[in-house]
Amino acid sequence: MSRIVFFCIPAWGHTNPTVEVVRQLTAMGHQVRYYSFEPFREKLEAAGAEVICCDEALPPQPKDLDKKVGRDFAALVEMVTDTTLTLEGKVCRELEEFKPDVVVSDSVCFWGKLFAKKLGIPYVCSTTTFAFNQHSAQLMKPKAGELLRSLLGMPRIGRKMALLRQHGYPVEKVTDLLQNDNETNAIVYTSRDFQPMAETFSERYAFVGPSVPEREEQVPVKSRPLVYVSLGTVMHDRKRFCKDCVAALADMNVDAVLSVGTAENLKTLGQLPPHIQAAERVDQLAVLRRADVFLTHCGMNSASEAIWYGIPTVLAPQQSEEAAIADRMEELGMGLRLNAEDPDHIREALEKVLADSSYKERTERIAKSFREAGGAKRAADYILSCRKIS
Repeated sequence: MSRIVFFCIPAWGHTNPTVEVVRQLTAMGHQVRYYSFEPFREKLEAAGAEVICCDEALPPQPKDLDKKVGRDFAALVEMVTDTTLTLEGKVCRELEEFKPDVVVSDSVCFWGKLFAKKLGIPYVCSTTTFAFNQHSAQLMKPKAGELLRSLLGMPRIGRKMALLRQHGYPVEKVTDLLQNDNETNAIVYTSRDFQPMAETFSERYAFVGPSVPEREEQVPVKSRPLVYVSLGTVMHDRKRFCKDCVAALADMNVDAVLSVGTAENLKTLGQLPPHIQAAERVDQLAVLRRADVFLTHCGMNSASEAIWYGIPTVLAPQQSEEAAIADRMEELGMGLRLNAEDPDHIREALEKVLADSSYKERTERIAKSFREAGGAKRAADYILSCRKIS
C-alpha cells in the first residue's frame, strides 16, 4: 500500500477531474489524504479520500480562486504566499508524520508544490487546463486591463517571492511557481491531440484525457434538438446574457436547458416558454449526453465533457485561459466563436452549428483521442510510477 497526498484549490473545475483518480487509487488499496476545502469534502470522501479541510488558512477574499486566475495575478500570488505560510507548520509536520510516497498538487495550488519541493517528496503536477510551459504561455492573450494589473502588481509579487525564499522555498522568480520544465512529472486531463504545442512537452507529461465517470442510464429519445447553455460555476453576474439566450431560443424549433448559476439570474428570466428549462445548477453530464449543441464559457472541465460526448459548441470565453481553450476548439473546427452576445448573434451561431455536421464530426475525432488516452486508471498508474522515477 502506498500513501498519496493531494492538494487542490477551492474550485470545482480543478477538483472534479481528480475525484475519479482518487477513486481508482483507493480501490487499488492505496491510502489517499486530500488537503481541500469544506464544499468538496463530501464528494472526495465518497471517493475514498481522507479529507483535511484548509478553509481557515485562506485570506479573507473570494474562495473560488478561478476569479483570480488571469484577472488579478498579483492578488493570486499574495493569496498563495499567505496560504502557504499559514499552512506551513501544520501541514509540513503532518506530511513528515504521514510519510507520503508522492504528492499530487493542482497546477494552481502552488502551496502543495512548494511543500513537496521543500520536504523532498516526489511531486506530480495535476493539470486540469492545458499544460503550461514557456511555449504554450504564448497562447495566453491577456486583455489590456489584465495586463495593466499584472504590470502594476509586479512589486507586490517581488515582495512575496522574497518572503517565500526567506522560509526556505526554492523560488527565484514567479515562473518557478507557474511553469514546469520537461523534468517535471505531470498528469494532464486532456489528450496530446487537443493540447496545443504538444510536441514541446516531454514524455514525463502523461496526457490521460478527461476523468469522466461512465453513465449507464439510457438516453431518452428526442423529438427535436436539445440546446444546452452554461457559463460555468464562477462567472455568475450574467443576467443580461441569460435573458438574451432566452430571447434567442424563444422562436427556435429546439428544446433548451440553461444552467444560470444563481437564484438572482434565474429570477430575472421570469416565465419561460415551455420548451426552455432553467435552473441554478444542472447535472451537466446528464444534459450533455443528450445535447446537440453546447453554448459554453470554455472552461476546461466543460469543454472536455462536451468533447467526451461528441457535442459541438458555441464558444463564449470570459477570460484569457478560457479564450486559449476557445482558440484551440475553433482551430480544430469543433466550435464556433460567438462574435456578439445579443439574441440575433446567439441564435445565428446555434443554428449554424446545428446545421453543419462537420462540427460534430471533428469533435468526435478528438473525443476518440480522449477515450484512448487512458483516463483515471492511467492517471492512477502514472502517479504510482512516480514513486520510482522521481
